[in-house]
Amino acid sequence: MKASSRPENVAGMARYGISTEGTLGVSMPALRSMAKRIGRDQGLALGLWASGYHEAKILAALVAEPARVDRALMEIWVEEFDSWDVCDQVCSGLFDRTAHRYDVIPDWTRREEEYVRRAGFVMMAATAVHDKKAGDEIFLSFFPLMEEGSDDRRNYVKKAVNWAIRQTGKRNMRLHGECIRLAERISRRDAPSAKWIASDALRELRSAEVRKRLEAKEARKRM
Repeated sequence: MKASSRPENVAGMARYGISTEGTLGVSMPALRSMAKRIGRDQGLALGLWASGYHEAKILAALVAEPARVDRALMEIWVEEFDSWDVCDQVCSGLFDRTAHRYDVIPDWTRREEEYVRRAGFVMMAATAVHDKKAGDEIFLSFFPLMEEGSDDRRNYVKKAVNWAIRQTGKRNMRLHGECIRLAERISRRDAPSAKWIASDALRELRSAEVRKRLEAKEARKRM
């Protein structure tokens, strides 16, 4: 990783709100290439995370073994998130594949720490995309959490709430309609963050492109 470091990339990462502490400037394509060569290795993942390097934490998520990631480890790692990209890569590339993926959401979305709370909503978005077998009721149960979270004005939280609504609404026609109604309710809340979340989510969910994709998906189911 140090051999692949690009110090000139660090300044660019900072402009996107990525932590520069312990950052080497290694690109995501380079990290994915390393992970592909390494394969799954839980022991290495633990060592990488413990190193404290920014990119090492992301690589740890790429090589960790989901079946060997327990709730205790998830709690340790989530409390050490110090950047939105580490949060997103770990949640959408590892945590959402563990047996505890739904258990942590109600807890994390109500935590005060910005990156922990973001992690809860990223987990909603990631499972909405990756867990093809999950029933609608699981996601409908998260709606009160999304409404509650929409009042959080912190940038990384409100964007994650918005992401969760949009990804849930793109699963199928039923959830699409429910998420539109959810966003409409959120738009009436007395918080600037809620109004932004709702407006942005409705813009995508009401688009002809999303509706066309969902209608095609429903048609394939009936065949």
